[in-house]
Amino acid sequence: MVMNLSKLPVAPVGRIIKNAGAERISKDAKKALTRILEEKGLEIARDAVRFAKHSGRKTVLERDVDAAINDIYHTYHFDE
Repeated sequence: MVMNLSKLPVAPVGRIIKNAGAERISKDAKKALTRILEEKGLEIARDAVRFAKHSGRKTVLERDVDAAINDIYHTYHFDE
């Protein structure tokens, strides 16, 4: 399913890259990070909604977001 994501502002994404130590950032680099943040943010949000519904709630809580992040993290990373 293709969704039209509302675009995150590029300037804050540029600041994230600057805070990581970059001196200069290309427009394409900002767009690339913006795109992945939107995609992963939507994935996390969907999982958080699923956790809230599973708990019988309509309201998504911080703990739902945390659980979604942990769920996604452990899907892609393995403990050594």
